[in-house]
Amino acid sequence: MENPTKPHRAHQLIEAKFDPRLKIYTFWGTTIFLIITIIGIVLLPFWLIFGNIYINRHFNSLFCELTTRALHFKKGVWFQTERTIPLDKIQDLTFKEGPVLRYFGLSYLKVETAGQSVQGGADMSLTGIIDARKFREMVLDQRDKITDKAGNSSPAIQSEENNLIPLLNEIHKTLKSIEQKVD
Repeated sequence: MENPTKPHRAHQLIEAKFDPRLKIYTFWGTTIFLIITIIGIVLLPFWLIFGNIYINRHFNSLFCELTTRALHFKKGVWFQTERTIPLDKIQDLTFKEGPVLRYFGLSYLKVETAGQSVQGGADMSLTGIIDARKFREMVLDQRDKITDKAGNSSPAIQSEENNLIPLLNEIHKTLKSIEQKVD
């Protein structure tokens, strides 16, 4: 039986899998954040007790797939986020591996699109995808296929425009003759 939290879309090329080490990274990252903040120290015991439950649910909610036309992403336990980014809108996929991520064997993909709402921000960030470099290349290759097809259709449009020029000239002549008769 299919998982209802993970939608299946037509023309799916690949579904990204997330590395289970992401759970450890998230647990310790949140723990350290709570330790260094004043309010966090109060919340730390609750995190230590319930954090793993939350992280497991969050990890199970992660879903990312590449289709022939878009990149789909879903995450969230209490507040769910679902994004669909058309491939032809993707400007870049930035691959990052800092020292902490590398220690956990993880990487980070930042998806940037044309017309981003926040300057310098990412439309989507994906942490912990298994074989993120390969996934990045597949997304960029599929994007190039989509944009190449769109670019190849322009000669057909130009030929239609060239066929319209004689018609427009004829209409222009007709309007000129009507204007002369009116005067």
